[in-house]
Amino acid sequence: MAGVRRRDRHGRGLRGPLAPPQAPLSRSRAERFDDLVADEVRRLGQRWGRELARVEFAVEEVPELEPWFDGPVPLAQTHPGTASRPVRIVVFRRPVEARGGGERETAQIIRDVLVEEVADLLGLSPESVDPTYESHDD
Repeated sequence: MAGVRRRDRHGRGLRGPLAPPQAPLSRSRAERFDDLVADEVRRLGQRWGRELARVEFAVEEVPELEPWFDGPVPLAQTHPGTASRPVRIVVFRRPVEARGGGERETAQIIRDVLVEEVADLLGLSPESVDPTYESHDD
């Protein structure tokens, strides 16, 4: 068999990738979300690198909640460190995406959430951690 051809069942032409693998379009939503978190961690690290050196940042799909949990779903959570494990700040992808209307708004929510978590960890105000931070009290 020479080359693999995909079936053209409905007369729409042969199917193939819509974008080359290196194009941003070809990245999954989860991968793009991870990139947004990594960008924000890098940005915070430029100012707070020494303080955040032993902090691990992660992304999880959803938080683990007790069945009787009754409250707003958290967008992020900080897990305390131990002698053998660093402090861990986790951003929850699905709740953040549910609140964001698009990639720009999702990026802003990620920025706000990480600034708030880092501020809480360092015992500072969010405005001290990031002077561009604006409180979004609802």
